[in-house]
Amino acid sequence: MFRSLHPLAMGLAIASAALVAAGDLDAQPVKIAGLVELSGPGATAGTNFNNGVKLAVREINAAGGLNGRPIEYTPSDTQTNPGVAKALAQRAIDDQSYVIIGPVFSGSILVSMQETRRAGVPNIIGGEAAAITEQGNPYVFRTSFTQAAAMPKVVRYLKEFLKAKTVAIMFANTDFGKGGRDAIVKDLATAGIKVVADISTDVPQVDFSSPVLRAKQANADVLFVYLHEEESARALRELRKQGYDKPIVGETTLANEKVVELAGSAANGIVAHVGLTADAPNPTVQAFAKKYEAEYKARPDHNAMKGYTGTWAIKAVQDKLGKLDQKAFPAALHGAQFAARDYPGILFDTRYDDKGDLDRESFIVKIVDGRAQVIETLKPAWAAK
Repeated sequence: MFRSLHPLAMGLAIASAALVAAGDLDAQPVKIAGLVELSGPGATAGTNFNNGVKLAVREINAAGGLNGRPIEYTPSDTQTNPGVAKALAQRAIDDQSYVIIGPVFSGSILVSMQETRRAGVPNIIGGEAAAITEQGNPYVFRTSFTQAAAMPKVVRYLKEFLKAKTVAIMFANTDFGKGGRDAIVKDLATAGIKVVADISTDVPQVDFSSPVLRAKQANADVLFVYLHEEESARALRELRKQGYDKPIVGETTLANEKVVELAGSAANGIVAHVGLTADAPNPTVQAFAKKYEAEYKARPDHNAMKGYTGTWAIKAVQDKLGKLDQKAFPAALHGAQFAARDYPGILFDTRYDDKGDLDRESFIVKIVDGRAQVIETLKPAWAAK
């Protein structure tokens, strides 16, 4: 037979249970969902991005997590398919994810971000297409430069260093490729440089003999190549095979570690503007590269660095907020600036604008003997003024 508790004792028991429950709640993990290309044409980019996220999550959890709560990171494979990416975004939302990170491919982002916007879930993305942040989505934040910010730097190199008057463009027929093509055509026109060949390629494209022949026949001063990683390597091999001898210039994907690996000696001599490189003469970057190589037995490419820095940006925002607040997260990141000395995982001093685009220093690199060599460091816009 049980005796009833004294009212005071009962009250203390209830209060104690409530405190325990609250403590358990505080210890609950923070869910971050990854939408990443682990198969399909984007597998190289997505796998490296995912590896960067996982490394950052482990470091952040070891340092106390987000406001005292551990991160629970769950990656899902978009298969480089926009429809799959959209469905996975909805699943992540239904699973009460606090932040969604990815995809990397712009075509998938443009579809999946409609779901994250509708649900009001912050979305850290790896794509570079200018159209992503031009839509005014307050929940989308980049881990790399927008094409609108990167292409003027490429054009400046073409005009000031190569003295180019004509350019042939070879681009991927995707949202990423078309966005980059449109951006550089605009900046080339402003600089007075004429586009004499506009060469579209497919993804995946295996045979580059015809696009390369068109580039040769154009006889432009420079060839600008804006393709995905695997296609970039195939294009470079075909360019060398056909004896192309004009300067080959690109953006981040052209100087990607995977491209250099697949293209071999065909990559030597190319020049590219890159927003992120593990070869940056920066002790913070070099420390990250060593950790990444020890973990994955491979050099980190720009996608790995995007996943890593994007995850650390989440940590920086949460420290700024002081508490988990999904609704306040976007406003806290818009206009924010973080110093690498305070958050080494950010790698570079970084500033976000009111559209979710970021600015930080970047680099002009040249591939020499299979490795990227930084030949010029470009200051961020705010520091260059």
